[in-house]
Amino acid sequence: MGRFENLKEMRVKKLKVSSLLESPVKLERLTKPGIGDENPILDKNLYRPQLALAGYLGIFNYKQVQIFGNTEYIFLHGLTKPKREEAFRTLVQFPIPCVVVTNDLVLDKELIDIANENEVPVFKTPYDTTMAQSLLSEYLDDQFAPQVVVHGSFVDVYGVGVLFVGRSGIGKSEIALDLVERGHRLVADDAVMLTKKREAVLMGTATTLAKHFMEIRGLGIIDVRQMFGIRSIRFQKRLEIIVELLEWNPNEEYTRIGSLLDEDPSTIMGVEIPTVKLPIFPGKNITVIAEVIAINYLLRTYGYDAAQVFSEALKAKINKNKSPGSAFEDQRLVRYFQSDNE
Repeated sequence: MGRFENLKEMRVKKLKVSSLLESPVKLERLTKPGIGDENPILDKNLYRPQLALAGYLGIFNYKQVQIFGNTEYIFLHGLTKPKREEAFRTLVQFPIPCVVVTNDLVLDKELIDIANENEVPVFKTPYDTTMAQSLLSEYLDDQFAPQVVVHGSFVDVYGVGVLFVGRSGIGKSEIALDLVERGHRLVADDAVMLTKKREAVLMGTATTLAKHFMEIRGLGIIDVRQMFGIRSIRFQKRLEIIVELLEWNPNEEYTRIGSLLDEDPSTIMGVEIPTVKLPIFPGKNITVIAEVIAINYLLRTYGYDAAQVFSEALKAKINKNKSPGSAFEDQRLVRYFQSDNE
């Protein structure tokens, strides 16, 4: 859809090493406080410097965070003390961001001193190498992920992330407010920040300024969290459906039998999102329709497609009445009406 073609994509180009202390990996500093905190991390990938410690530097990627696991630790401690210091000095002479030692292993004091001299921070973590790499990769992938800001209202409806878009003033915030009043949860209003994760997932959140404030025309700014409580908001949610609100046009053909979620998906940062074009006019209950859209999405996720079931039943009925001279006849659902005296 053209609405999302010219979004300005934002990316973080570098991180400070000190930001790793905010990651889910439990890091303990082994070098002096402040040493290398400003070193830049320019790559989201991690590196195991096994060949570099052995002296081969042809493919050494020193711009990445260096992971010391059991293999690196055992190799170093299998060397004599002078050879061990020489191998480690060869590594830290490059401007590497930092070294993370896994399995709660502790490097010799002489190696830590060399790291301090070269301003290369060394951290240790109690996690094993596989877990530490997984958590660090997830964190760095998130920090370097592309982001865009979309104008709309983002609500968690029955656990489904629904983004309402449309022209300014069409009623996106009012629909979101009505959904919150019905027990659903607001993620963001007006400015929705979307982050691409793992190549096929878009996660949405509010901006630091807008938070969970909402502008209602004719009323002003309201704080949804303060008015409806903590259970009325979410800080993050995966984007799963886009609902585009359109002015009702009597001359346009709208979906009646086909599946709403298959027609015209939107593409944001290369990720296709099922999109519903929903015409609105006074008196139409958009809130209830939004709930139905979310429930229908859940049904399809768990293997039930109402449009497909109806289409197959219709085809079976037509095929049954194909014999010459027969006409299409439908029957009432209830064969026998029982007494109902209420």
